[in-house]
Amino acid sequence: MDREDENYIYYLVGQNLKKQRKLKNLSVAKFALLCNYSEGFIMNIESPNYKQTFSLGTLWRFAKVLNIDIRVLFEELKDK
Repeated sequence: MDREDENYIYYLVGQNLKKQRKLKNLSVAKFALLCNYSEGFIMNIESPNYKQTFSLGTLWRFAKVLNIDIRVLFEELKDK
């Protein structure tokens, strides 16, 4: 994904969210329940092929549930 594309930030956050959720051993279903969002919404955010928008409040809630600093969701991805 091109870093100059305005959708890059959604991709970046989605991939970091997925990584952090898995590090906490949370399934999509459990994480969605804890955040009070639908599984579909979480799956859309984490999908590299779907551009799901979300609010800063949503990111704040994700960070609280994962017990991480919100800035972790904006960290650059390591090249594979």
